[in-house]
Amino acid sequence: MGNTTSCCVSSSPKLRRNAHSRLEPYRPEPELSREDTGCNLQHISDRENIDDLNMEYNPSDHPRASTIFLSKSQTDVAVPNKKVREKRKSLYINHHPPGQTRRKYSSCSTIFLDDSTVSQPNLKYTIKCVALAIYYHIKNRDIDGRMLLDIFDEKLHPLSKSEVPSDYDKHDPEQKQIYRFVRTLFSAAQLTAECAIVTLVYLERLLTYAEIDICPANWKRIVLGAILLASKVWDDQAVWNVDYCQILKDITVEDMNELERQFLELLQFNINVPSSVYAKYYFDLRSLSEANNLSFPLEPLSRDKAQKLEAISRLCDDKYKDLRKAAKKRSVSADNLTVVRWAPAIIS
Repeated sequence: MGNTTSCCVSSSPKLRRNAHSRLEPYRPEPELSREDTGCNLQHISDRENIDDLNMEYNPSDHPRASTIFLSKSQTDVAVPNKKVREKRKSLYINHHPPGQTRRKYSSCSTIFLDDSTVSQPNLKYTIKCVALAIYYHIKNRDIDGRMLLDIFDEKLHPLSKSEVPSDYDKHDPEQKQIYRFVRTLFSAAQLTAECAIVTLVYLERLLTYAEIDICPANWKRIVLGAILLASKVWDDQAVWNVDYCQILKDITVEDMNELERQFLELLQFNINVPSSVYAKYYFDLRSLSEANNLSFPLEPLSRDKAQKLEAISRLCDDKYKDLRKAAKKRSVSADNLTVVRWAPAIIS
């Protein structure tokens, strides 16, 4: 017990402090950067800046980024040669038979309105615009040898039992062929026009996230996967995978399940479509239709529609009446003004 060299005494912190009676003055250490400490955590402001820098590469996530299909369609506008004009004219004629009136004008007795709105788009013409956007994606794709994922390769996963031609990846599909394929799926599954817009959002998100291009070898399966996912996210009563097997007779449920799973993984399970992004794609599709002479149909204003418009107008007028009153500047009468009067000071 009296041994001073016991382990308990030698390990006492008091004895160690006595042995170093002269303490060195405190010297603050230089601040270390995150690179020196090995901490690579990003500050929240850095992450926001990175999102802003990558905005142009994520048009399906950011409402201010321009859509890919619109920029690809404008590459033809930069070189307005005769062949391009004839091509656009042929697209217009294919959608408008010669016997129909292509242009309608309002008169005193009849008013023609565009019945397609952002909340209720016209189904037929929305599908045509989406097919046209896919057509420009395929036509003006980047020819830099991007990888072709096996799950989307039509030769490895055919949609029909018919033999896939050897040059299946050489010839670009026509816009009419893309339209018929999309229209068949939408008609059989009874999907809405909003689902077509969400399909295009998912398609461009896939091309951006997976860094792939849509080409003649994979466009059908990419479109099929986008429609499958959009129908489940948008519609309340979604179409099951087995239902698509009834539409496409030669495809199996296991193939549809694997297509959906890999599509979700490539999207990083980001299936959110903000309303601002949806509205941007809708109006960009309208811009695409106008640039290609594919105008939305004009319908005559009926009595029921006129009454509905009047009711909506009155509702909005009543809703914002109080706001207009609060924002309106009012003049002040001169009688209510208080004037400061100076009283003489009495010095005694």
